[in-house]
Amino acid sequence: MSPDLPSPKADQPATLATTIYARLKADILTTRLEPGRKLQSRFLMEQYNVGQTPLREALNRLTTEEFVVGMEQRGFYVKEVSKEELQELTKTRCWVEGLALRESMQNATQVWEEALLVAHHRLDRTPRSLKPATFEDNPDWEKVHRAFHATLIGLCGSRPLLGFCEQLADRLYRYRMMSIAKAYPARKVGAEHSQILQAVLAKDSEQAVLLLQQHYQRTAAVIYSDLDGLLA
Repeated sequence: MSPDLPSPKADQPATLATTIYARLKADILTTRLEPGRKLQSRFLMEQYNVGQTPLREALNRLTTEEFVVGMEQRGFYVKEVSKEELQELTKTRCWVEGLALRESMQNATQVWEEALLVAHHRLDRTPRSLKPATFEDNPDWEKVHRAFHATLIGLCGSRPLLGFCEQLADRLYRYRMMSIAKAYPARKVGAEHSQILQAVLAKDSEQAVLLLQQHYQRTAAVIYSDLDGLLA
């Protein structure tokens, strides 16, 4: 049980449900709660120090976001992963973020370009792994990585589109975390980010979109090749 989690009696149910939702979602995305796992109420109530009502609210919210599956008379399960879903999510992300990047570049301002340079600088200076010889995930890298990609499309002028892009990024993050140890030595993601940035600053929208889409497709290809073993 976490000592930092407020007691159900000291908090409003809606606020507590949101807190539990965020914690459950983080554990699903990082695969601490692995795909296909049955989410037993007793275990979750003890693990997250929460009552049944806010827990069910959190699980229902995660169900609408397709991280959890509810089965009648059988309870809740962490949604399984599949090659088909990986392909669909990657294709959709390439489509919508390609559109968002084009719009951002069309609306480009000096302030946006400066923000993009700063976001890339922070990403470039943050090590991907906490250890140089073996891979150990660096949570700070993921934060600055997400910030760089969010800045790329952040000037598209559509909050609903940005919200959808964020949902896709979350759902694909779970796949990335399952295969990150294999992807880490095989990819030169720093060079890919730099190439995207240079195309944006050169105002070459066709090249920038192409590089962004190839960036996502390369990630998916590494995960796809590793997924059979992970599912087994």
